[in-house]
Amino acid sequence: RHSAVKADEAAGTAPFHLDLWFYFTLQNWILDFGRPIAMLVFPLEWFPLNKPSVGDYFHMAYNIITPFLLLKLMERSPRTLPRAMIYLSIITFVMGASIHLVGDSVNHRLLFSGYQHHLSVRENPIIRNLKPETLIDSFELLYYYDEYLGHSMWYVPFFLILFMYFSGCFTPTKAESSMPGVALLLVVPSGLYYWYLVTEGQIFILFIFTFFAMLALVLHQKRKCLFLDSNGLFLFYSFALTLLLVALWVAWLWNDPVLRKKYPGVIYVPEPWAFYTLHVSSRR
Repeated sequence: RHSAVKADEAAGTAPFHLDLWFYFTLQNWILDFGRPIAMLVFPLEWFPLNKPSVGDYFHMAYNIITPFLLLKLMERSPRTLPRAMIYLSIITFVMGASIHLVGDSVNHRLLFSGYQHHLSVRENPIIRNLKPETLIDSFELLYYYDEYLGHSMWYVPFFLILFMYFSGCFTPTKAESSMPGVALLLVVPSGLYYWYLVTEGQIFILFIFTFFAMLALVLHQKRKCLFLDSNGLFLFYSFALTLLLVALWVAWLWNDPVLRKKYPGVIYVPEPWAFYTLHVSSRR
């Protein structure tokens, strides 16, 4: 059922989903990107360190609203998509985002105790002096749940769902392969958010694989005289802008010795919050 879209399936091209894409972009900026910012802005007295922070409540709302919007987006797909894969992806997404909620909550609360994101767990001054040393293993386990397991179970199904939807965004009519002006305005905040998602989530490989899969599908469908509709163009242009922003971000920080040490290897994509703790908060 999830083979390449056929001409008869593409005939029912959907109009641009301004409402869904707007809500999707807005809640991404507020509930995901805004989480750590809200934690730094709101007075600590309102949210004690032994209680959930305002960012945690943002994360809880994100974990409810995002899968709902993804399901609504799937409902508007012009082609029939595999229900079992959609449901399993949504379930895995919610579980991964919930795992991340707990790990991210504790890791961000550690900032108030002097934790530095640009350093590894064992290199942090507040961690390496813990006694007994087995406590350090516990913090590394927390970091693993936050940065690896949580991110994988969150982002893999997220991009899979977007790609499944994208696979149905084709039309046999060239005239329908265009975006309204308001959609072009949404491309910038959408692409900028995905830049944050890719860099902070450390999922460049997953992102670039998804983008190249989208590009390959576009080229394959073009040979069948099928073109991206407005929703497909919106996703494709957003991802293309994201790729450009990631390239500029990496080029800017290419010679940073401290970040280079934390992110060794061929794939060098520093996290924005690591940059913040290293170059911004440390100067205050």
